[in-house]
Amino acid sequence: MTKKQLLEEIKAEPSRYFRTPNDVIRDRRFSDPERLDILLTWERVARSGAAGNEGENEANRARLESIIAARLEVEKKLPAQSD
Repeated sequence: MTKKQLLEEIKAEPSRYFRTPNDVIRDRRFSDPERLDILLTWERVARSGAAGNEGENEANRARLESIIAARLEVEKKLPAQSD
């Protein structure tokens, strides 16, 4: 499997490959832009997740917050883009 194929598989279901969003940051196989792609996908999935009971909602909210924190950490490392 090529790196591009692996990246696409991971983006399809990030939680299958990573236990926590910080694991994405620590994965040395990917560049920061690739890490950002993974985390953005994971965030989108987390935001669109089906509502469950109150306990599940708390867990989903905590997971989303950790994804956002990881995404912000990666974004800080990226060079600022000028418009």
